[in-house]
Amino acid sequence: QVQLVESGGGSVQAGGSLRLSCAVSGYTYSNYCMGWFRQAPGKEREGVATIHNDGSITYADSVKGRFTISQDNAKNILYLQMNSLKPEDTAMYYCAKYRYGTGDFCYGDKYWGQGTQVTVSS
Repeated sequence: QVQLVESGGGSVQAGGSLRLSCAVSGYTYSNYCMGWFRQAPGKEREGVATIHNDGSITYADSVKGRFTISQDNAKNILYLQMNSLKPEDTAMYYCAKYRYGTGDFCYGDKYWGQGTQVTVSS
């Protein structure tokens, strides 16, 4: 059974930093596609950053230059370093493992974590 457990959320002031972690267990396929998503109250869940199977990375325009996604494949941990946080970054953050991935394309069902709350005050 695939399990994803996020940690590292919290409350910070604008301009601060947080580092989110996501520990993955139970996944037996050789696919490295993973991503971070977020959902603010009253809004749809949106993609924040994705690591593709070939190692390429994509970011949402709203976080480019401020957030960095990385992956420790040996430890099966996904990270999201968030710097220069803004109040509009406030949301529940989720990590996801894609069922399939090839090259720079991640697809199929996603396995989700339970989420970790990030709150940024002005």
